[in-house]
Amino acid sequence: MQRHLQGYLYLTLAMITVGSTVVASRVIASGMPPFTATALRFAAAFPFFVWLMRLTRTRLPSLAPRDWIILVVQAGAGSVGYTTLLISGLKLTTAADAGVIIGTLPVVAGALSVVVLGERPHSSMVLAIALAATGVLFIALSPDAGSGSLLGNALVFGAVVCESLFILLNKNLSSPIPALTQSALMTGIGFVVAMVAAAGVEGVPNTFPVGATSAVIYYALVPTVAGFILWYAGAERVSGVEASLFTAVAPVSALLMAFVVLGEPLSGYQIGGVGCVLAAVLGLGLFQRRAATTN
Repeated sequence: MQRHLQGYLYLTLAMITVGSTVVASRVIASGMPPFTATALRFAAAFPFFVWLMRLTRTRLPSLAPRDWIILVVQAGAGSVGYTTLLISGLKLTTAADAGVIIGTLPVVAGALSVVVLGERPHSSMVLAIALAATGVLFIALSPDAGSGSLLGNALVFGAVVCESLFILLNKNLSSPIPALTQSALMTGIGFVVAMVAAAGVEGVPNTFPVGATSAVIYYALVPTVAGFILWYAGAERVSGVEASLFTAVAPVSALLMAFVVLGEPLSGYQIGGVGCVLAAVLGLGLFQRRAATTN
């Protein structure tokens, strides 16, 4: 198999695992508090990242105090904030709705770059934001969207904003950190932050339901660790712009898994929503690809 085709396969599999986090979070939400689940996720994933660092002889770089502060904020927002808000939201909304909203991540990150960093928006970004917003409106205005569902969708969108802040904060590091090292740091710091929050807010749980615990372990080992390996194995075989196009696979896989695994019915509003989100992500990615080719 040609190198770039291998890259496409790995990136597709990586984004399928990302889509499956919505289903896993739905199962977790039914049986475990969000901070406890997040702490358990990172506790399970962290040793594997440390092992990968030793296997690849990756060393922890010397970082300035300012960079450590940024990493702690990143872990609090992008790691703990994302996971806990996603789990909390899925107590109130469907996995299919959440999958559509999660798919807006590349567009939301781009929009925040414009608002926070003052980057000049190009026409494709404006169109992508409009399409993504339309996709979310399809979900919000669905006849099945009651008050609880609207709150749940808002929490899921909050998770997307947290992950977008993670991306923005990464641009403020004084020196780039290797992806494997940063993943290990995010899981390690995220575990400490989630443990403190769980102890203060949720206390020590009396039981760990088998279903929810299994879903947490799956979340830790498959989307978090295996998803990382698949994504970077794919990304090193294709261009960065090509890789970004594959983020469109995540909302589609989430929608299909919600239907197949959880038995959730799919409505025309959800299909219309994911169609708008796909158009936004793919359109933005294709514009970036054309711009990169031109330059």
